[in-house]
Amino acid sequence: MNKKRRPNLQDVADLVGVTKMTVSRFLRDPQQVSIPVQQKLEQAINHLGYINNRAPSMLSAAKSQAIGVLVPSLTNQVFAEVIRGIESITDSANYQTMLAHYSYCPDQEEKHIASLLSYNIDGLLLSDTEHNPRTIQMLKTSGIPIIEMMDTRSSHIGIAVGFDNKRAASNMTETLIKKGYDRVVYLAARLDKRTELKYQGYQQAMLKHQLNPVQISTQSASSFSLGAQLLQQTLDEHPQTNAIFCTNDDLAVGAIFECQRQGIKVPDNMAIAGFHGHDIGQAIVPKLTTVMTPREAIGQTAAKALLAQLDPKGNHDDTVQSTIDLGFSIHLGEST
Repeated sequence: MNKKRRPNLQDVADLVGVTKMTVSRFLRDPQQVSIPVQQKLEQAINHLGYINNRAPSMLSAAKSQAIGVLVPSLTNQVFAEVIRGIESITDSANYQTMLAHYSYCPDQEEKHIASLLSYNIDGLLLSDTEHNPRTIQMLKTSGIPIIEMMDTRSSHIGIAVGFDNKRAASNMTETLIKKGYDRVVYLAARLDKRTELKYQGYQQAMLKHQLNPVQISTQSASSFSLGAQLLQQTLDEHPQTNAIFCTNDDLAVGAIFECQRQGIKVPDNMAIAGFHGHDIGQAIVPKLTTVMTPREAIGQTAAKALLAQLDPKGNHDDTVQSTIDLGFSIHLGEST
């Protein structure tokens, strides 16, 4: 797959009506040019999707044998397993992964994508499908294959590899309702797109059965201690709650620990369900009921799909699916 010609300094200069030297000075230090020219150059760069090139010019059309990987967190076990899956494929294919994390912040994602593209990487594996406008423009301008992982429901730029977060949450909520739980509260952290989709699935199932959907949420990072805090908030604000559905297993495990600390029997007095199927949820007592998701397989499949597009032996545009749904399963543990 040949890389698309990217806009260069001359293209930016021609659009604004200045010299390449002026553009270069602006990129090094915007204060070196006047404010009106700064504004025009910023607009031109955003319009063209200009990407600074840190690789030698002789390599601008060559393969770098490097793939960029963007994840929102390096401490979240979900993405650690996705990365493991990616590198199990890229290592054997002699591709280097250039890793960056953006703390669920679109502006940080934009910054890191610009940096990775400046090194002339051959492809990008992203963990989100929602991006800043400039990020989208850069991705389109780059001309390299893009894979967006973890969700198949949202609209996407390149190929989407993952599962349907909304349907998974809806199925888990239906499972709880069928077991007799009629006051189910959804606990959410890190209110990203996937968390929102899970809430939509939960809400859909609750309303289908004429039940009242309730969400308790925070922008804080997930942890066991946060799960304990959100459980206590649920007890304070909605004391009649008989089940909670957590956006991930960290919150769910923390909620179980807090129930045990307070002498609340799980599931007799409170049912608890999680999402993702981490090992710890199956090692505690009671074992956690959860949505099992194929994190490592998502990384492997995404890497394979990307490498297929980089294969110079043929045109793979017609053979690679635009959406690869790896599914999920509901694991009935002992907590519901």
